[in-house]
Amino acid sequence: MSGTDTGAGREVWPGVAARLDAVPVGAWHWRVTLLAGLATFFDLYEVFLGGVLGGVLTGQWGLDKDAKALLVGAPFFGMFAGAVFLGRAADRFGRKPLFMVNLAGYSVSSLAAAFAPNLATLVVLRVVAGLFLGAELPLVDTYVSELLPGRVRGRFVAVAYTLGFCGAPVAALLGGQLVAGRHLWIDGWRWLLVFGGVGAAFVWVLRRSLPESPRWLSSRGRYTDADRVVADVERRAGITPPLPSAPLPAREGEPGSASVRALFRPPYLRRTVMLWIFQVLQTVGYYGFGSLAPLVLMAKGHDVVDSLTYTALSFLGYPVGSAVSVLFIERIERRTLVVVSAAAIAVFGLAFGTADSSAGIVTAGVLMTLTQNVFSNAFHVYQAELFPTALRGGAVGIAYSLSRLTGGVLPFVGLSVLGAFGAEGMFAGCAVLMVLLCVNVAWLGPRTNGQALESAATENEASRSGRSG
Repeated sequence: MSGTDTGAGREVWPGVAARLDAVPVGAWHWRVTLLAGLATFFDLYEVFLGGVLGGVLTGQWGLDKDAKALLVGAPFFGMFAGAVFLGRAADRFGRKPLFMVNLAGYSVSSLAAAFAPNLATLVVLRVVAGLFLGAELPLVDTYVSELLPGRVRGRFVAVAYTLGFCGAPVAALLGGQLVAGRHLWIDGWRWLLVFGGVGAAFVWVLRRSLPESPRWLSSRGRYTDADRVVADVERRAGITPPLPSAPLPAREGEPGSASVRALFRPPYLRRTVMLWIFQVLQTVGYYGFGSLAPLVLMAKGHDVVDSLTYTALSFLGYPVGSAVSVLFIERIERRTLVVVSAAAIAVFGLAFGTADSSAGIVTAGVLMTLTQNVFSNAFHVYQAELFPTALRGGAVGIAYSLSRLTGGVLPFVGLSVLGAFGAEGMFAGCAVLMVLLCVNVAWLGPRTNGQALESAATENEASRSGRSG
């Protein structure tokens, strides 16, 4: 690597990449992963909280269909803007500053939403909360991938998300416990928002000790700073003196040019198209269930408490599926795992839509959420491997913003389809879209397992394993 500008910014200094990949996996890697994963909890908690609030406030505030859809979709509209603009900001200003801004902004807006006097105020504050959370998941993908050796990258990202996906059952379980009545003179649903705000503030304090990504520092020409961070990682791993590295480039401090236009030129065009299509389609199969499940069950005739209980039990599959994925995410090619798990989501979604008994609903729900998080962990690792360091935050953030925009529109479409065709018709439509997702990834997606991050991100399209067999 020469460090020249290729249109995607300065390349990562070989001394950083090789040394990070050579460090034995130990306590430092686990600590970084856990601190990153704790914040994904609040992103997913906020997403799944929408269905809980929609079910609870329908009675308290007399919400009609459109008002419920707006309440569920509000964070997604904020996340759309946050994923676009804050994702790009992470490439310009660094991974760590955006980590801190995201959590601080979410904490304040969530606490303010807890005291919202009416629907309009609550919706606005949930949009603001979504704005700060919009870049959080892509940033976790980017940050953890840049710090972990290629041989364990997928496994550790899956561990980070296993923590995060505990947010789904917690949202439903807390909702089931708190929705009835008032607690300490405050409506129960408001405590759900307080929990998110206070918890995020606590994680913000813990995250202050995280280092900046040395790969990002290198891509901005800050080679001495990058070397200092890597040396500290080696020291914590017991490597003394530090591992030898390639010589420092002659000039420092000149950030590369990371133009978004590079996403639309080879070798990244094909990957960009695949990921944009993917993000629109995966939202329907993934968030369509998570955000609307309580409302689907209420439409089937269950009351709000029973609906939240069934939802909470179904949501237990989220952390379980994420934990299970740790066992084989490095053993199965990422692209294959995405396709197979997406197909399983379609099957179990149809089973959930047609189930009538309590046992059938919970069984289908658990199987669906379990496979959803095998799917989710695979694609979160996969998307971070498709682009170089100087583009990674923006490329993943922009693509992910499409899922957030789709998530904002989804409740309006989903509730209309639910009313017109029932749960069976809604989940049949979701299944068709998941099949299209499988075709898209299988056709356009490259292989990435086990490669160094720089190799996986710069593989030429003409040499794709999928084409050559």
